[in-house]
Amino acid sequence: MTQGQFRLSGSLAVVGGGLMGEALIKGFLDGEAISAESIRVAEPIAARRSELAQGYGIDCVADAVSAVDGADVVLLAVKPQMIDAVLSQVSSSVGDALVISIAAGISCARLESQLPSGTAVVRVMPNTPAMVLQGMSVVSGGAEATSDQVEIVRQLFGLVGRAVIIDESHQDAATAISGSGPAYMALYIDALARAGVRNGLSRDVAQTLAVQTMLGTAVMLRDTDMHPEQLVDAVSSPGGTTIAAIEQLEAGGVRSAVSRAVEACITRAKELGSL
Repeated sequence: MTQGQFRLSGSLAVVGGGLMGEALIKGFLDGEAISAESIRVAEPIAARRSELAQGYGIDCVADAVSAVDGADVVLLAVKPQMIDAVLSQVSSSVGDALVISIAAGISCARLESQLPSGTAVVRVMPNTPAMVLQGMSVVSGGAEATSDQVEIVRQLFGLVGRAVIIDESHQDAATAISGSGPAYMALYIDALARAGVRNGLSRDVAQTLAVQTMLGTAVMLRDTDMHPEQLVDAVSSPGGTTIAAIEQLEAGGVRSAVSRAVEACITRAKELGSL
């Protein structure tokens, strides 16, 4: 999407000025979806308010109610453990606003139950690469959200990377792949770099090799539509070095470990949703 192609109508209130809230604000501003004058952020920490206000020229306030009051779109960028407390504060102030939540595991139905009847709710799970405008977001509409509103949210989050619309029943699975996925990728990169250090490379060189290889592989798979197994086969010469390494990964149960990790993440997302 090119800059200026999508514009968000009206004002935006962001409840939560943490790293993800900031990443989204930066993406929305860089993509020219909204002006700084149309954004108000609720953030309880004074130093953080000052940092955001100076960095982006946006209005920052201490309490959620004053941020939300009169906003056309409300973005709840808080942790799932905080969502009920936040909803109790802002429920009477959201008016006709479109409410977007990025709280992991919290269903649209749960949000709707604590907001005025008829409130349009859209649930989104972005991920941390949104901080460098390379995020992956999954978008699901609630019972009162129209297809147009869901599409608006998809376009908005597309400004910080890619965004796709999915059925809400698949949100927990998506969380386990793209939402938590950056941690899995970072863990693998660190393991690869440490192995390089054990074999004589400097940490800087080993990490550069691992990071760029991960990046290049991801871009290649994205842009060629090649199946991952095809890439494995393309790199693995018969009786060569790569196949020897792959055999060790398979012997170590890398696929089953990843599968168990995803299942554990889904289970925890469901637990958070029921707190």
